[in-house]
Amino acid sequence: MMDASYTSALFALAGSAIGALASFATTWATQASQERAARRMQDRAHREQLYGEFIREASRLFVDAFEHDLEDPAKLVNLYAIVSTIRLFGNPSTLLEAEKVMSQIGAAYFAPNKDVRLFAEISPAGELDPLFAFSKACREELRISRG
Repeated sequence: MMDASYTSALFALAGSAIGALASFATTWATQASQERAARRMQDRAHREQLYGEFIREASRLFVDAFEHDLEDPAKLVNLYAIVSTIRLFGNPSTLLEAEKVMSQIGAAYFAPNKDVRLFAEISPAGELDPLFAFSKACREELRISRG
């Protein structure tokens, strides 16, 4: 039979090993959780920046299309590139709305020019607010990503 001192020492070592393992597991789980949270925040910030860039570019082009014909198709390249980037990172509903905005801008360039004073009649979700549905989809996507 084992001596009582050996048994006590063995249980003490086992207890220390279990305590160290528990401490390691807790540290690892905490660090992994913090890294996931940091990645989510970084992803959200990237999408916020991307969607803001899209809104600025689409707004600029919509006003231009309101008053001018499409003389240089190259002016749409930046918007197309932003939409393509949204395809990589955005939710399907946000992408769908971005593509609708891009189509509305294209249609506006080929429609008869309008008087800029009509901008005073902009109402949410109206013909003169092509970004309403896109902004709503972005807000929903970013609200969900907070969790």
